Amino acid sequence: MISWLRNLGMLLSVLIPGLAFADPAPFDLAGPKLEVKVTRAGKTLPISEVPNLSAGDLLSVRANLPPGQSAHYLLVVVFLRGSTNPPPENWFFSSETWNDKDGDGLKIAIPNQAQQVLIFLAPETGGDFRTLVNTIRGLPGAFVRASQDLNQAILDRSRLNIYLAAIRRIGQADPEDLRAASALLARSLSIRIDPDCLEKMPELQAPCLMQGQDTLVLDDGHSTSMIEALTSGAAVDLTLQLSDTPRTDYGYYSPYVSSIIDIARIMGALHSARYQYIPALATEQIDYLSLELNTPPSFHNPKSVIVIALPAVEPALLPPLHPVNPKEVYCAEKTELVLPVDGAPLVFSTGYAHDMFLRLKGKNGKFVDLPVKADAEKGGYVANTAGLSPTNFGDILDGSLHGYWGFEAYNGPEFRLENAHPQHWQLVEDDQQSLIVGRDDVAHIETENAACVDSILLQKPTGETIKADWKPTGPNQVSVTVPLKKAQPGHLKLLVKQYGSKEPDAIPIQAFAQAGHLDSFTLHAGDPTGVLRGSRLDEVKELDLGVVSFTPGTLNSSSGNDELCLVTSDLQGDGMLKAGQTVTAKVLLTDGRILNLETTVEAPRPRVTLIAKSIQPPPPSASASKIQLANQDELPQDAQLTFSIHAEVPSAFMGDEQIEVAAIQGAFLTTLSLAKGLILEDSQVAVATLDTAKAFGPSASGPIHFRVIENGVASDWQPLVTLVRLPSFSDLKCPAAHAEPCKLTGSNLFLLDSVSNDPHYDHPVQVPEGFPGYVLSVPHPAAGVLYVKLHDDPSVINPINFPSESLQLHPGAARVIPVTSTAQNPNLPATGTPSKASSSPAGAQQETAPAPAPAPSLLLGAPPPPESGKPERPATSQPQQHGSGFASCGSAVFGKGERI
Repeated sequence: MISWLRNLGMLLSVLIPGLAFADPAPFDLAGPKLEVKVTRAGKTLPISEVPNLSAGDLLSVRANLPPGQSAHYLLVVVFLRGSTNPPPENWFFSSETWNDKDGDGLKIAIPNQAQQVLIFLAPETGGDFRTLVNTIRGLPGAFVRASQDLNQAILDRSRLNIYLAAIRRIGQADPEDLRAASALLARSLSIRIDPDCLEKMPELQAPCLMQGQDTLVLDDGHSTSMIEALTSGAAVDLTLQLSDTPRTDYGYYSPYVSSIIDIARIMGALHSARYQYIPALATEQIDYLSLELNTPPSFHNPKSVIVIALPAVEPALLPPLHPVNPKEVYCAEKTELVLPVDGAPLVFSTGYAHDMFLRLKGKNGKFVDLPVKADAEKGGYVANTAGLSPTNFGDILDGSLHGYWGFEAYNGPEFRLENAHPQHWQLVEDDQQSLIVGRDDVAHIETENAACVDSILLQKPTGETIKADWKPTGPNQVSVTVPLKKAQPGHLKLLVKQYGSKEPDAIPIQAFAQAGHLDSFTLHAGDPTGVLRGSRLDEVKELDLGVVSFTPGTLNSSSGNDELCLVTSDLQGDGMLKAGQTVTAKVLLTDGRILNLETTVEAPRPRVTLIAKSIQPPPPSASASKIQLANQDELPQDAQLTFSIHAEVPSAFMGDEQIEVAAIQGAFLTTLSLAKGLILEDSQVAVATLDTAKAFGPSASGPIHFRVIENGVASDWQPLVTLVRLPSFSDLKCPAAHAEPCKLTGSNLFLLDSVSNDPHYDHPVQVPEGFPGYVLSVPHPAAGVLYVKLHDDPSVINPINFPSESLQLHPGAARVIPVTSTAQNPNLPATGTPSKASSSPAGAQQETAPAPAPAPSLLLGAPPPPESGKPERPATSQPQQHGSGFASCGSAVFGKGERI
């Protein structure tokens, strides 16, 4: 970094040895003005537009002092030719500014071999000119170095002045714009900004951005190369050593600052008792140089001589200007067209680049030149295209910057422009399903060329429009912040207005509600089902793995987490998925969105085939039930079940398998293993034995199923048997009249669903739910046989044979305690009344005679049953996957090779 403030310290140290280690004062004292013009080849330019001088140039210098100037200054112009070659005496030119005959100042042709030009304003004293000549000729190197440092400081300060003025103006007008503007200013002027300043309150950003002014200006290769580099040698070695030392609040010295100290020590005898030299920074203002001082001039000994530097006499070094983004396309119809450039800060801070224009080629081959102006706040050259007719150009235009760098013609960078025309816009694929209502979301739209976008609006279905913020992200793409905080899910439109177009281009988009979260999809190779886990899985319509697709089955939720069973009927496509294969599952939602989920196919689940099963009934006893089970798949509760299975996947049992046997209804589960109830006949066949009464207890009933678990992976559940609990009967008493009901006595009669006296079950008598009695009124048996349906399996009709010795006939009816009132069940007699003959079977009764302590029915005083009769029993549910709380997603197997 080269700071103008450091260079000023250097000059002060050289010219005022006593100040070699003093902090430099700010240049805030207004000095006199100088009018300087340069003429070359018949063309005259103000000094503000001349970056370099050339031998033969006609230099016009005149002091512009106020009319009442009382102190007389001698104006001296000196040409130097290097630090080791004193200038000849005829290279010194003077003008008495107080003398009317010198009112036009000096007009001097720059001599050959001249390298630097210095101007001195010295107070009038006897011998002042001669003293100045002798001092400069005696120490030319000191003044060569002063010329270099002053020029560098002038260029650096020009950049800093533009930056500070812009920050101050924006901070007062609209502090919210500082973030964007400071970035463009920093890029254009090569200024270092503190990013922490932009995190402060808007009102505090501008003061923060202007702090530490001596450290803001960064090294600029262009302006540095315009100033002569330091020479090599012992002095440079000393400079580099000194550059490691912090001093005078400058931070760490740059080589320029280090050389200040070196020169101050070497040239300590430069000043005299009569003169001291003070530097002046020249601010270029068209024809004038406004001088700024940091030391008040003295008119007493030692009198102050003001030193001003003009640009060096050297070949022109054209600015290395280039587009910020060479691939970007700009809109020719934009009224204020900004062409972003960087690489040459001096085009923004000085007038060296002047008469600049953008050259465009029309359809007819003729060129059209548009004036442009450098604007550091906008980050480039700005052209006004208001007078440009698009019809004179094609859709695509090629333009280039041209102008002058001082006296030299300058051909700058090229730019690609386009005219506005209807475009085919579309939402990029990745954003087509990412717009979520309830928040402002970012979407990217693209077309052939996006340079001419003027504004973008969001249009709701009601026609209401809302302004959307946007910014270009490429020549063909625009990033749009879509305002969806108050929008509803559904179809919307983005209206893209281009410069010069009357109607906007409409882009259809769709906004969605917040989608559920997909955690995982578990699929075992060869399985027609898989389990999708996540949240809001009720929105899933389909899951596609490329070779096979799945549709939703059973959905189970618990604590905000969902498990969705997905099923496929394409077994051939399912078979193409191999264990360990990673695929991308595309999950289609009901609103049209598609979510991707990486899925790895798991190893095949174990699979077995049920070979056979047998039931060993309990030993006969007096209390044994007389019911003859009509379905071989019904298992009495006290019976022992034995079943055999054949290994399918894998093809052999390893010995660590477990078999889980569970009731579908209720949490009844037992596990069989080689240590408990499981025997391997060989490596492919296993035989399992189960005592259901011990395994499940007296409350288990209904369908029983089983599955095999191997290495923690479970097979599908397969149906096994239906566990039924049986009531026991002691006797059946029937009257002689067949039209009158019989009395069936026994225990656990609530385990009956209904009773009938015909095998077709045309006229059943329903047993009340939760019946607590031990006597039931039942129809008169036909040929000593009744038919019952059990509570645990009401789908099967089972016969009961009553031997003739147990069938007791009697002429009268016993006193009964009815289970329910006549109003509740017309087939039952009222409480406390003797039963009478009826055309339909009577209801349940509780006999008082044989019972030692007859108790009233537990249903007395209970709420009446529903009007439709006995409530339906709940239908058998899906098989329950014990331990997970969710339904199993596996298929069932009924017999060998039969899969459903």
